[in-house]
Amino acid sequence: QVQLVESGGGLVQAGGSLRLSCAASGRTFSSYAMGWFRQAPGKEREFVAAIDWRGGSKNYADSVKGRFTISRDNAKNTVYLQMNSLKSEDTAVYYCAVYSGRYVVGRLESWGQGTQVTVSS
Repeated sequence: QVQLVESGGGLVQAGGSLRLSCAASGRTFSSYAMGWFRQAPGKEREFVAAIDWRGGSKNYADSVKGRFTISRDNAKNTVYLQMNSLKSEDTAVYYCAVYSGRYVVGRLESWGQGTQVTVSS
């Protein structure tokens, strides 16, 4: 099973930027699609972005499209989420997850512990 550790969260002003990182270990990273999810207080965990095994296909939630960019560096066993033009509604704990296969479909088999992103208005 893949172990995931998120980092890069923090406090930023609205309109600012952050880059989140997710480092993977314990299983072959390059064979699997990866995703980012988030959960705000009192709300359900929601999908943010995902990327297939080689980075050729990306998916985004409508709420972040045009502002966030997901990428990966398989040589470093790391997936990134570049977050620009941040809004107060982006405030949440952000989680990295690994899919069960090469593409953004099917079961999510492992989750990180999360990193807090707080956007002040």
